[in-house]
Amino acid sequence: MAVTTFDVNDLKRRMQGAISSLKHDLGSLRTGRATPSLVEPIQVEAYGATMSMAQVATVSVPEPRLLSIQVWDRGMVAAVEKAIRQSDLGLNPQTEGQVIRLRIPEMNEQRRKEMVKVAHKYAEEARIATRHVRRDGMDLLKKLEKDGDLGEDDVKRQSDVVQKTTDATIGDIDALVAAKEKEIMQV
Repeated sequence: MAVTTFDVNDLKRRMQGAISSLKHDLGSLRTGRATPSLVEPIQVEAYGATMSMAQVATVSVPEPRLLSIQVWDRGMVAAVEKAIRQSDLGLNPQTEGQVIRLRIPEMNEQRRKEMVKVAHKYAEEARIATRHVRRDGMDLLKKLEKDGDLGEDDVKRQSDVVQKTTDATIGDIDALVAAKEKEIMQV
């Protein structure tokens, strides 16, 4: 069934999806500070399946530069340790019983600049996604006008709403990446 009505709230929801995705991506960037989101993307081979870290362990931050991973099943400790070593985080796990500790090393200037570039890449992907949503909205408005379902004045008014929503979303994206850049570059 073709969409025959224009819903600006649907466009806003889809644009917020781009922001949510960006927040998740930025949260996984290493900043030199320990955060549970650092190990969230790591997949562990467990019980014949691939599981996320949250499904096999509890991750906590006892110190600003230390992650503590409490593995629930003693038999899974080696698998979690292996998954951490194979991830591209460059962290060396230290195991004590069912607890794995990850010390987060200081980042050098070059590594910080690389992280900022990655953050900007994530932001550009979010901007592109937002522009795609904007284009979809504008195309729908043109179609509704062509089909006679919406008048020229209504199309102009709704187009302005879509553009303002797009500008606000891109402003939010820029603010998020600027805050993350500041966090990464702090020594």
